[in-house]
Amino acid sequence: MIVFDRLWETMAKKGVSTYHLREKCGIDSKTIRRLKANENVETKTLDKLCAVLSCRLGDIAEYRQDNL
Repeated sequence: MIVFDRLWETMAKKGVSTYHLREKCGIDSKTIRRLKANENVETKTLDKLCAVLSCRLGDIAEYRQDNL
């Protein structure tokens, strides 16, 4: 499972709000909701987040093995 806990930590460190993502970066509210719920998002969204935050993918997403 991919989780986005690191995204919120990176955003806090860099002073970027969800408002900034929506209004200045073109990431819609539905996508932000999906990120908060650790649901699927498109790779172009991940690319946009990395560009906006000047970070690497590992700074916003992490793989955690499911306990099946």
